[in-house]
Amino acid sequence: LEKLEHNLYRGSSHKVGWQRVFGGQVIGQALVAAQRTVGEGRFVHSLHCYFMLPGDPTVPIIYDVDRLRDGGSFTTRRVTAIQHGRAIFSLECSFQIEEEGLEHQMPMPLDVPQPEMLRSQFELLEEAGHDIPEAVRTFWARERPIEIRPVNIEHYTSRRKLPPQQSVWIRTTGTVPDDRRLQAAILAYLSDMTLLDTSTFAHGRIGFDPEIQMASLDHAMWFHRGHKLDDWLLYTQDSPNTIGSRGFSRGFLYARDGTLVASTAQEGLVRLRTKPEK
Repeated sequence: LEKLEHNLYRGSSHKVGWQRVFGGQVIGQALVAAQRTVGEGRFVHSLHCYFMLPGDPTVPIIYDVDRLRDGGSFTTRRVTAIQHGRAIFSLECSFQIEEEGLEHQMPMPLDVPQPEMLRSQFELLEEAGHDIPEAVRTFWARERPIEIRPVNIEHYTSRRKLPPQQSVWIRTTGTVPDDRRLQAAILAYLSDMTLLDTSTFAHGRIGFDPEIQMASLDHAMWFHRGHKLDDWLLYTQDSPNTIGSRGFSRGFLYARDGTLVASTAQEGLVRLRTKPEK
């Protein structure tokens, strides 16, 4: 992320084969922009954002940071992402000093196989490529900075109506520095992956179904505990509701040792197309 002026930053998009900018990228870059205006010793504990227009991956994104509040314990920032003179995305995030207090967390599910027991997406393509829909094969075949191992492959191969919940193991493919702010931005990036897919399972659909138009509408995230990102994270998800061409999903990110690192919630567009997209 490049600093242009006071409170103004510029980010670029990596070529990942999509016609629009990946939502997690914009969340992560906007959070980095906000972090650069916050003093040391304050870490993000929550963010809330809206996606207003599809991002254009061929041009830079300008991030305009508004310093809403600097209090004794909390700091609040608003970030607007701009392309072609229009706002495409907005984010508000809150930072807090380190404090002691009451503590509890919901335990990590115990009935989930370890990631080493699951096949990678490349292995799945080699072993069962003919059973995997073309759109899923295309996505899985791309080189990406994030590796995902679904616990139940049927979520991405079947048209059978399944419970609206899933678990995936997820990790970065490269080394992540021991920097809590950078780790938060990476968590924000990967938190947008697979989450909206969960809202389609109860309808016998998959996230890459050509008959469905899907896009993130809003996204919220709560950062509970700082944790190194040098190992797999378990991303458990469910979808309590889908209605009005909108799907609602929730997620919980656990470290392998059972630490609840972050929680997410998202509503997205899940609209049936009148004609399948070619």
